[in-house]
Amino acid sequence: MPGGLGRVLMIAGGTLFLLGVAVSLLGRAGFGRLPGDVVVERGNWSFHFPIVTSILLSLLLSGILWLLRR
Repeated sequence: MPGGLGRVLMIAGGTLFLLGVAVSLLGRAGFGRLPGDVVVERGNWSFHFPIVTSILLSLLLSGILWLLRR
């Protein structure tokens, strides 16, 4: 196996791990349950669409990328 492929797999694994930690911490901080997020519960069925959370995270990440490119 070429050495470059192993490095790519380790970077991808580390990135996924950090993303999982971030999602866990943001969930504990209240993200995903903001006013405006759509939650429908009927019997044993539920649908959750975090639209406001998605917009806030998009703005935050866009701002970070803008600052990094500047």
